[in-house]
Amino acid sequence: MSVPIAHLPAAQRPRERLLLLGPHALSDGELLALLLGQGTRGLSALELAAQLLGEYGGLAELAAARPEELARRAGIGPAKAATVIAAFHLGTRSRTTGSVPQLATPADIARVAVPLFAGARVERLLVLICDTQNRLRHRAFVAEGAIDHVAVPVREVLNTVLRHDGRAFAVIHNHPSGDPTPSTDDRRASTLLATAATTVGLRYLDHLVIAGESWCTAPPLD
Repeated sequence: MSVPIAHLPAAQRPRERLLLLGPHALSDGELLALLLGQGTRGLSALELAAQLLGEYGGLAELAAARPEELARRAGIGPAKAATVIAAFHLGTRSRTTGSVPQLATPADIARVAVPLFAGARVERLLVLICDTQNRLRHRAFVAEGAIDHVAVPVREVLNTVLRHDGRAFAVIHNHPSGDPTPSTDDRRASTLLATAATTVGLRYLDHLVIAGESWCTAPPLD
């Protein structure tokens, strides 16, 4: 029979252990149990956390779960799914936050963008919005598609940049296939973006294709 966390000795409860010993003393399952808050019928939060980690294969795989997918899992639901996903994304953002980076080269763009695609299983389109000095001011995902296919919504990209008072921007998308080589369609999208940016008075910086830790630029078609 499952034992609720509240019935465990204080020295075995995740919250008390964290407060007494610090977060590094807790296992992945204990930290996840704190996010879940409570379990479900027949399962404590600790047991539910252990099941989740076992089903997904670990933290990295769980972090890549889509919110709606996680919410459908028995014992989770929308509220817990949102809490878990939010926690993972806060962790990602904390690793990419610091002094304001200047996007002077494709490598600068990749340095900011690559961590934001960690674990992504479908194509996503990211816009990095900069000021007049090419200093990063905002990050925004504007599209998501099926595996290996995401359309580049040029109008939405430009509207996103203008909505955040941007003056320059870079566009990045991922190839879940693992090959960052830009396709003809990727390069055609670069051509459209560069032309449209000039029309509305924005500076187009680059279009990168990411696959894991690897990346390539997608130059406009000649």
